[in-house]
Amino acid sequence: MNQSLILISALPLLGILLYFEKKESIKGMLGVKPILSSLFVITAFLQINQYSSYQYLILVGLVLSFIGDICLIFFFHKKVFTAGLGAFLAGHVMYTIAFSRLGEVGSVMITVGTVFLLTSVVIYMRLQANLGNMRAPVLAYISIITVMVIGAASFWDHTTININCRNFVLTGALLFYISDIFVARHRFVQKEFLNRAIGLPMYYSAQFLIALSTGLI
Repeated sequence: MNQSLILISALPLLGILLYFEKKESIKGMLGVKPILSSLFVITAFLQINQYSSYQYLILVGLVLSFIGDICLIFFFHKKVFTAGLGAFLAGHVMYTIAFSRLGEVGSVMITVGTVFLLTSVVIYMRLQANLGNMRAPVLAYISIITVMVIGAASFWDHTTININCRNFVLTGALLFYISDIFVARHRFVQKEFLNRAIGLPMYYSAQFLIALSTGLI
């Protein structure tokens, strides 16, 4: 199964997943989402011939994201949802380490860092009243995904790395961040299909871009 075939397979699966999300069919989501999410893990796995620390960390992060995806199907169950947050939190830590180990301080990192630090503060302040006893986990999650985006920006500033790889990483991190805003909106502000219709395509695009970066490093 090559990259093109994987990506072609992912598109209809995403459409089917969105259909089941709209119908709020747990069985349907359980039947499709694990398959779809496994594809970004396979994408990375097939590209890696000799593991570097970057590739190993990204692959671990993708596997943790796969676990998080399964947990978030049960978003209405606080303990399972929290477990999903934990898996994604650990995955973001893997991504952050991978990006930052190769990162450099530069204009992109400083600009992106400033913008997203301020954005994250505003988002948390807006969500705070709806979080209840989830304040600490959500704060931890927002913090690490913000650091992950900054790490991706520092990765982009490392100009000796393949430009496509740098673009994939930074674009993937930004899409991941935005998709998580819609996850938070769905869970804590207003549950509606619009959150999934916008957030899920961004999320899967992010994961595939990050997975594809392992073959360009």
